[in-house]
Amino acid sequence: MTMLSSRPETAAAATPGAPLLEIEGLHFAYPDGFQALKGINLRVHAGEKLALIGPNGAGKSTFMLHLNGIHFPARGTVRVGGLAVERKNAGRIRAAVGLVFQDPDDQLFSPTVYDDVAFGPLHMGIPAAEIDDRVRRALEAVGLAGFEKRLPHHMSLGQRKRAALATVLSMDPSILVLDEPSAGLDPRGRRELINLLLELPQTMIVSTHDMRLVRDVFPRTVIMDGGEIVADGPTQELLQDADLLERHGLELP
Repeated sequence: MTMLSSRPETAAAATPGAPLLEIEGLHFAYPDGFQALKGINLRVHAGEKLALIGPNGAGKSTFMLHLNGIHFPARGTVRVGGLAVERKNAGRIRAAVGLVFQDPDDQLFSPTVYDDVAFGPLHMGIPAAEIDDRVRRALEAVGLAGFEKRLPHHMSLGQRKRAALATVLSMDPSILVLDEPSAGLDPRGRRELINLLLELPQTMIVSTHDMRLVRDVFPRTVIMDGGEIVADGPTQELLQDADLLERHGLELP
């Protein structure tokens, strides 16, 4: 399987040993006054694969939307490769941090798979001669080589999820952020997803309720609850703490 490189060229290059992603004192409230994030602090280094877990309403989705500039910090800072997540940097941040939504139909809107995967590079100003190569490499990376002319709505859910991931990989991000990637998949699709996530080289943050996926793929786990990080550590240790999981609405895998 051919993998895309993971070059943080779309954001400032992190210095050796520095975190690729750095969040300090992140707060966020919605217009109705609901405080969704209450002082998030997190550092993620290049190459880490991190699971983000917690009950519904914990703030996980709101947190992830801050990582590529869909939301901007009300208080605190988010930096990617040293570059602040601010409106003036939005284009560079969104190229560096690829966000894959739970529902692939939120990202697949073009007539063909090729058009969807080419959309990001095209709007980044990538030369036309390079777009074909980016599409090819992205589809190979997710196991969909030869699907360029397929109609997304004629594909299975697992295939559409991989195509949605390819739309992000074609922009050559340094960080992948995925929301519930295994939701709705049958056992074969889930196994294919696990193999794909294990092989992709990018730094990865994945929000999921699939505790077996957490156990099998992610060396590090962060637990969120009530808009705060309540635990951060090696996955095997956290998943053996039944009391911790129960307090935060989670179950053993």
